Amino acid sequence: MDVNITLRIATIEDLDLMRHWDKQQHVIDSDPDDDWEWETELGRNTKWREQLIAEINGRPIGFIQIIDPAEEESHYWGDVEPNQRAIDIWIGGKKNLGKGYGTKMMELAFKRCFCNEKVTAILIDPLETNKDAHRFYERLGFKFVEKRVFGNSHCLVYRLERNEWETKLTNKN
Repeated sequence: MDVNITLRIATIEDLDLMRHWDKQQHVIDSDPDDDWEWETELGRNTKWREQLIAEINGRPIGFIQIIDPAEEESHYWGDVEPNQRAIDIWIGGKKNLGKGYGTKMMELAFKRCFCNEKVTAILIDPLETNKDAHRFYERLGFKFVEKRVFGNSHCLVYRLERNEWETKLTNKN
C-alpha cells in the first residue's frame, strides 16, 4: 500500500474527535463496554502508555493505544511477565475500513513496540465474537493464546512474539 500513514500523540485537542469516533457503530461493536474517559485520559501522560492518532496527510483516520501491561495501573491484563506491550486499535470512520489502513497502523505500532530491544511480545484482546478481527490479527502473525473475560467482555487473547515479527519482516524485504 502506498498510502503514507503517520502516528502522532493524541492530545486533549482530539477530545471531540474521540467522542465522535466512540459513537460509530463499528467502534461500539468492537468495544461495547469501555468508557475511555477521554476528558481525563487525553490530558494524562504516563510512562506505561502511548495514545496515538493515525493520520493520512494530516487527516485523522484512527487511534492506537500501546501500553505496558505489567505497568498499567488498572492491572487490566492481570499478572503478566514484564517486557510486553498490548495494543488497542480502531479505524474511526467507517469509510476508512477495508482499505489496508489498519494493517499499516499495526505495522507502525509493531515498530514502535519492538524498537525497545527488551520487548519480547505484543498482546491483543479482540472480542470473541469479532471474527473479522481474529482473521486480521492472525494475518499479521498473532497466535491465539487463550479465551479470557475482561470485565463483561468475552475475548480471545493473541500474542505476537518478537522473533516471529522479525522473521516476517525479514521475509517481506
